[in-house]
Amino acid sequence: MSEFVYPPVIAAAKTMFRVLGLKIKIEGHENIPATGGAVLACNHIGYLDFIFTGLGAHPAKRLVRFMAKKEVFDHGVSGPLMRGMHHIPVDRDNGASSYIAALKALKAGEAVGVFPEATISQSFTVKEIKSGAVRMAVAAKVPLVPMAVWGTQRLWTKGRKRKLWQRGTPVLILVGEPMHPTRADDYEQVAKELRDRIQELVDRAQREYPVDGTGQWWQPAHLGGTAPTPEQAAALDAAEQAERAARKAQREANKPEE
Repeated sequence: MSEFVYPPVIAAAKTMFRVLGLKIKIEGHENIPATGGAVLACNHIGYLDFIFTGLGAHPAKRLVRFMAKKEVFDHGVSGPLMRGMHHIPVDRDNGASSYIAALKALKAGEAVGVFPEATISQSFTVKEIKSGAVRMAVAAKVPLVPMAVWGTQRLWTKGRKRKLWQRGTPVLILVGEPMHPTRADDYEQVAKELRDRIQELVDRAQREYPVDGTGQWWQPAHLGGTAPTPEQAAALDAAEQAERAARKAQREANKPEE
């Protein structure tokens, strides 16, 4: 697969991180297979998570193909970059096509990145996850690797102004031991185990984070921060989904009749 876009993007990102003095720490990258397909499953707390998750795989010399919502590919600036890096668009109305594309990539030996929570966690805790990542790993017969990022929410996350030029922000990227689910397993139970492993990595990242988050908006409520509780975040997500559904219904109603 030709890689004319991905390497320069990585180089540009690393340069930007150095300019900003970001204090990036990557641990556990040896858990990412050096060759062959793999599903990398990470928590989701900010809009830049795919960049940092991909960076976490870079010491293993892997280029990660991320599954991302179709709207990102439709954008005039990000679209060409996403397609050039061979990421995988996810159409909420046609999920089967993105699943098939991901399987094809995995069977071709690619590392595919997913955020199994589906949307950014506004509570900065790990939400419940579905079994899609597990099913992909089983169908492609590849390892399932849990990952966690922490600190990325301070740069850009849902409901907050971008602070892309904030200097010296610590970012932790942790990679856990791979899981090897099979068709004989209960997929829902494996998904629960995956969530637990991601949560363990997030808990560790929060313990090791070098900045005290007490009273800060980016710290979970249970750790003394002012972020929404999981229950409050769920209510925010539900309201957003209802608004999205209403916009879609309005678009459908405004379509001219054939």
